[in-house]
Amino acid sequence: MICPLCTTDAPLITTAVSGGPADASIEICAACADAGTPPDHFRPIASTMWTEDPALQVYAARTLKRLDTDWSRDLLEQLYLDEETQAWADNVAAQTNHKDSNGVALANGDTVVLIKDLNVKGGGFTAKRGTAVHRISLVADNDAHIEGRVEGQRIVILTEFVKKR
Repeated sequence: MICPLCTTDAPLITTAVSGGPADASIEICAACADAGTPPDHFRPIASTMWTEDPALQVYAARTLKRLDTDWSRDLLEQLYLDEETQAWADNVAAQTNHKDSNGVALANGDTVVLIKDLNVKGGGFTAKRGTAVHRISLVADNDAHIEGRVEGQRIVILTEFVKKR
């Protein structure tokens, strides 16, 4: 089957799209459902984000926000959603409960500081305690995960190892 987001021919899995109708779900490949997938995997979203399926539009909009690259920000500016679908896409922020190690609420774009040395799997380096991570992104489906750039690589970080700056 062809994934509607990345257009790869791969087995599809059903993924719920939160914040909207209770039965809203889409069929996408496992790589598109994984928050740790490299941004370049989503390049074909430029042509597939124009689908008429609202759940797929919401997932595409949230994915583009999460990627936070120059090309994804450009695509996000081009993406038009009707008011109801845009409210659904933005609703994820109201449903998340991301908190740092001190219980302080986190939001997209915040700056956090690592409170522990973290070995970065697949990155080949250790993110040192005290490193500031600017412009974080919240992982929509997991309140314990955020994403940010450390030493030029986008990584997933557990919220228990950060404090808000």
